Amino acid sequence: MIVHLIDGTYELFRQFYGRRHFSKGKDERFGAVSGVLHSILEMIETGATHLGVATDHVIESFRNDLWPDYKTGEGVEPALLAQFQPLEEALTAMGVVVWPMIELEADDALASAAQIASEDQRVEKVCIWTPDKDLAQCVRGDRVVQVDRKGKTIRNAAGVREKFGVEPKLIPDFLALVGDTADGYPGIAGIGAVTAARLLNQYGAIETFPPTVLGEQRDRALLFKTLATLRTDAPLFHDVDELRWRGPTGAFAAWTERVGDARLLERCRKM
Repeated sequence: MIVHLIDGTYELFRQFYGRRHFSKGKDERFGAVSGVLHSILEMIETGATHLGVATDHVIESFRNDLWPDYKTGEGVEPALLAQFQPLEEALTAMGVVVWPMIELEADDALASAAQIASEDQRVEKVCIWTPDKDLAQCVRGDRVVQVDRKGKTIRNAAGVREKFGVEPKLIPDFLALVGDTADGYPGIAGIGAVTAARLLNQYGAIETFPPTVLGEQRDRALLFKTLATLRTDAPLFHDVDELRWRGPTGAFAAWTERVGDARLLERCRKM
């Protein structure tokens, strides 16, 4: 079987701004929710059987306590923020497993789910559907891969090395050195992507760098590595068969009425 793990937060953002572009700035109340549901139904129609969606039920996480400038919900448009919980409820009604994260982030859920699924010998492949570079650390050979829907690319371990210049396991170290503006930490001054890859390939993880390489910046680099390292210990499920889609629940018809999209129910009934 192939297990598909979807970044619900990214998909909601993608649908929201994609629809705004075509609607000339007029936001539908549940437009992004409807878009995400359709995209997941398309996956099921084309053969996906085992799926899980991770969302940021609360934007903030434990990382905000470690670094004050870490990303928050500040600046997220109210019209978009208001669709997070409806998305979680609509997915559940559609029969899709959802992990709404509070203390951890959606990325941590994806990493944890990938870890659990990849340990099951029945699983042929785990596909993590997100372009987020953080998730590149979860890639393992051809068994756990990262799918960039927008860029239409599937990135295995060789693809991670080609893009970043380092092995997947060194992605947290790489991000710690170069920074991640999306997550709100700056990296180490004077170290860009090329230099970071060279240092990591020469010395290995930051902890094994000679003291003279980072000097007084070592502790900051290790802090940023902690921010970039995804948690894989979230107890999301015990058996991958818990992720099998078995059709919508009885509550889904009401949800399609609420979002004003009868086509969702029609697509479900055809499967």
